Amino acid sequence: MEILKLAPVFKDYIWGGERLKNDFGFKSDYDKIAEGWMLACHKDGKNIIENGEYAGLTLDKALELAGSEKLAGTRSLDFPYFPVLIKLIDAKDNLSIQVHPDNDYAQRVEGEYGKTEIWYVLDAIDDAQLIYGFKKKISSEKFKTAIENNTLTDVLNTVKVKKGDLFFIEAGTVHAIGKGTLIAEIQQNSNSTYRVYDYSRVGADGKPRELHIKKAVDVSVTEPPKYDTKPMGESVDKRDYISTLLTKCDLFTVNHYDVKKSVELFTDEKSFNHILVTDGCGEIDGMKFKKGDSFFAPASYGKYTINGKCEIIVTNI
Repeated sequence: MEILKLAPVFKDYIWGGERLKNDFGFKSDYDKIAEGWMLACHKDGKNIIENGEYAGLTLDKALELAGSEKLAGTRSLDFPYFPVLIKLIDAKDNLSIQVHPDNDYAQRVEGEYGKTEIWYVLDAIDDAQLIYGFKKKISSEKFKTAIENNTLTDVLNTVKVKKGDLFFIEAGTVHAIGKGTLIAEIQQNSNSTYRVYDYSRVGADGKPRELHIKKAVDVSVTEPPKYDTKPMGESVDKRDYISTLLTKCDLFTVNHYDVKKSVELFTDEKSFNHILVTDGCGEIDGMKFKKGDSFFAPASYGKYTINGKCEIIVTNI
């Protein structure tokens, strides 16, 4: 079983820009690309495999044919479907202020699991900001009133961002990516999003985009965020590479590697590795790669080596 190269799935939401085309070299008929879904087994987007015995198939079809345990690992059996979704996000404009439900609410109301996610900031303009929770704890009633009175931004926590920041967005956290920010997002495999405020914008149909006020009030944790805005672990210099633990939780573990020469990694029977190349170029077990490439190392693969000068984000479950 070889390491699989995945073709991204693109989304052209109204707030997107041109960086995923210009900086990452992605090809698309869209004028702008808001998101590249780099690891996706979701009804709203599925990666196609570009190499090997499963070339031309979607990743979820390969999982079905080979067996989830062999490709995704034994930990995948703890989840009702493929557990993670990984994106590159180019916010040329502000995203809507939104919130995601937790597992219990999402299963009951949306028929899928909830959405906890992390944002790793790949780049940001000098004055880039994002919204992350509330300035102070308030009641759900005051939250609803702030929405109705158009004073929502007065009660929300605004944070300046820079390259290398890490945000843990637990389900129920009100949030919004600000314009001028390029982000890698690792999340639960869910697309349940409740819009709270959208700057009076209209969609492609010329109509205001739908808001989901009641659901948002139901699921939002109306208090300041619990987590710091930096990676969970300290950077460790191993001479040929620098490794940093971005986050570790019961849903996923994510590491960043700044590879100067080479790094040896591995999978085991518990989990696949997803490798996202965010900068540079090199080879993965002899297969050439460049910025923006996405690879799936099966759980059954074992040890592999990355050679080159690059930055990668490696995710497992």
